[in-house]
Amino acid sequence: MTDVDDASISVRFKHGIHTIFLFIDALAPFSNAATELLNVARERYPDGLTKSHDSPDKTVLDADSTLAFGAVKNPNDLSAGWVRLKTGNGEKTPTALGLKNNCLIAFAVVDGEDDVPVFEVEWPKEDEELYDE
Repeated sequence: MTDVDDASISVRFKHGIHTIFLFIDALAPFSNAATELLNVARERYPDGLTKSHDSPDKTVLDADSTLAFGAVKNPNDLSAGWVRLKTGNGEKTPTALGLKNNCLIAFAVVDGEDDVPVFEVEWPKEDEELYDE
């Protein structure tokens, strides 16, 4: 677990219907954050991460899972998708990647570093039936 200090930033990691909020060291290699995320996700969701409310499919994480990360293309339009972060095999720091406090980062399981990730993130939907008169 990361000790929270002045060098820590909060990050909301998203996959499927899940958001995992972590404090990470902005000056440590990003691989540290990836390892912590993997450990927390495996502990909290041992059966896997639910991809969608409409599907029973889950993303199963194991100790050997390789994660890819993406940043929102347009913070004002979340439907614009994600652009892959070039973490340099996890050696770049969150600061070098331009991550700020309380940022959104998607993650996906990939087979290898060169695999093209698909960032599956489901945003909350407004239930219009709740507001019918």
